[in-house]
Amino acid sequence: MAVRVRRLRHDSLPSLGGLSEHWPALAAAPRIIVVACGTSHHAGLIGEYLLENLARMPCEVEYASEFRYRNPILCREDVLIAISQSGETADTLAALQLARAAGCLCLGICNTVGSSIARETDGGVYLHAGPEIGVASTKAFSAQLVALTLIALKLGKERETLSPEELSANLGAMLALPDQLRCVLEQKGTVYEMAKVFKYASNFLFLGRGYHYPVALEGALKLKEISYIHAEGYPAAEMKHGPIALIDQFMPVVIIAPTSDPNYRKLVSNIEEVRARGGSVIAITEEDNHELDAQCEYVMRVPSTADFLMPLLCVAPLQLMAYYIADMRQCNVDQPRNLAKSVTVE
Repeated sequence: MAVRVRRLRHDSLPSLGGLSEHWPALAAAPRIIVVACGTSHHAGLIGEYLLENLARMPCEVEYASEFRYRNPILCREDVLIAISQSGETADTLAALQLARAAGCLCLGICNTVGSSIARETDGGVYLHAGPEIGVASTKAFSAQLVALTLIALKLGKERETLSPEELSANLGAMLALPDQLRCVLEQKGTVYEMAKVFKYASNFLFLGRGYHYPVALEGALKLKEISYIHAEGYPAAEMKHGPIALIDQFMPVVIIAPTSDPNYRKLVSNIEEVRARGGSVIAITEEDNHELDAQCEYVMRVPSTADFLMPLLCVAPLQLMAYYIADMRQCNVDQPRNLAKSVTVE
């Protein structure tokens, strides 16, 4: 991801050559449909927020496995984006073929050069994240977010929903990401100590709002994939609609609560509600925010950045936490049981 971000300049976007012929169709499309599975689906959900907020572009995100079987309503002006690390995911490939048959412009975001999705799409973006050996996706997820952010910024420019000043400021914020991620990774000692406390937990709950709801889903998925701990991700506002019944002193709750979130005060209320029921709270917030220190067992800190870039920073400590907990439980971190890197069958 650092290589791609380093190619940015404050005054211009990278060309994204695989999409160069398609920007007019993308900018004029009545909607963009994103199809993906697993971690790529979570990236797509963040992409929906990016496209709607930065480019004011209608966007729908679908599980490819559901999309292909539900007889979706498609028009020729729709644009479908298929996201897959391997480029071989069976359900995503089938969803792509369905959209092609309906005459839609089909684009891909994948990491593997020459993969089936890369060959069957009209254009797209290679992630260039390098080989990902572990089954549970980490760096490919981050690279997917970078690619979706660049697409959203380019569409914001094309659709004139971002001023030149806003675009320059956003690109400047992206240029700072590699150094900011290094700062997050330097806190691995804190995450390691926290993992020692919660390594024997049977359940985890992850909560977030807006951009960070999909980050909560991804944090829960990483933990269950490699540590075999049951974990659920929820929109924080939905906690009262069921999950709150599960909260007790044995249920760690991870709440992603950056002050850049417009609903930050509501997230603080979520923390207070968990504490009132005896739950343990792990918070993620900016490094200069100490309001949560007294209310949480642990606080994982990230540098301040634009709200739409915060998922790239917040997901890193969650990936580290899953790794350390799995390692302490003597699980095979790279090859978890029952999982395959590329799901090529239904």
